[in-house]
Amino acid sequence: MNKVTLSMFSSFDTGTRPSEAEPERFYHGFVPGLLTELSGRYLVTSNRESGFGLYDVLLKPEKGDDGIILEFKVQDLEEEKELSDTVKAALQQIEDRKYETILMDQGVPGERIRKYGFAFCGKKVLIGKENRHP
Repeated sequence: MNKVTLSMFSSFDTGTRPSEAEPERFYHGFVPGLLTELSGRYLVTSNRESGFGLYDVLLKPEKGDDGIILEFKVQDLEEEKELSDTVKAALQQIEDRKYETILMDQGVPGERIRKYGFAFCGKKVLIGKENRHP
C-alpha cells in the first residue's frame, strides 16, 4: 500500500493533517476502488450503518471467506505521536461502535470477522489488525 501511495498520490490529494470535516474522504474513495476485483467473492459496501455508527468499508463474504471490516483514520498529529496510535484508534472505533453487528446478523460468526485499521498521514500508510485472543 505504501508503494501505491508513494507513486500515485499527490500531497494535494491527501493533505498533511486531518480536516474538520471528513478527513478520510480521499482514502475512502481510493481503497474501495482497489477492492472491485473481489466482486463475486465479496459484497463490498461502504458508509453504511452497523452497530452504533457508520463503518468505512465492509466486505461480506459471498462464499466461505471471512468477513472483513476496514476503518480509515488520518493521523491527528496533535493527539497521535505515531501512526501506530492512529491504527489503534481505528481498531478501537470498530470495537466501540460494534461494526461487526451487520455481518453477525447475516450469519457470519464473530470468529470469522477480521478487523483492520488503516492509518494515513499524507502518503504514509500503516495497516494493523485486531489481536485475536485464543
